[in-house]
Amino acid sequence: MALTFDPFRDLDRMASQMLASTLAPTRGPRWMPMDLYRSGDHYVVNVDLPGVDPGSIDLQVDGNTLTISAERTISAEDSVQWLAQERPGGTYMRQLSLGDGLDVDKIRADYHHGVLCLTIPVAEQARPRKIEVTTRPAAQGEVEGQEAIQGEVTSSSTG
Repeated sequence: MALTFDPFRDLDRMASQMLASTLAPTRGPRWMPMDLYRSGDHYVVNVDLPGVDPGSIDLQVDGNTLTISAERTISAEDSVQWLAQERPGGTYMRQLSLGDGLDVDKIRADYHHGVLCLTIPVAEQARPRKIEVTTRPAAQGEVEGQEAIQGEVTSSSTG
């Protein structure tokens, strides 16, 4: 499973956070932190989505791209005067580039305590497997034939 690296994503996120207090809030997709690890024959992706309505979470797989999107709404009356508003609302989106050898038809998703947990199984044909080496007793003629060949090679190289 491969992830795309964007060195400017964090810089953009920090700049938008610093400017958010002076500018009107943006409605563009926001960044969501995640953890990714492999456990046996599957990958696990944990995505932080605190305060998101589970009904707004949308997962789509298109080819080798998994798209996660969700929306967090800040509910408040229109007539309130905000003293502090640090919890961002809006649309969250993240795309992951999935490698070959994953069983995308069997992805499971659970949302619990603000964390979306995706379990992505490795396809059966891509799983590592041990190949057993079998032995069979050599027939008497095979052993003698090998010794005769080795004797011919030794005598011809010394002569």
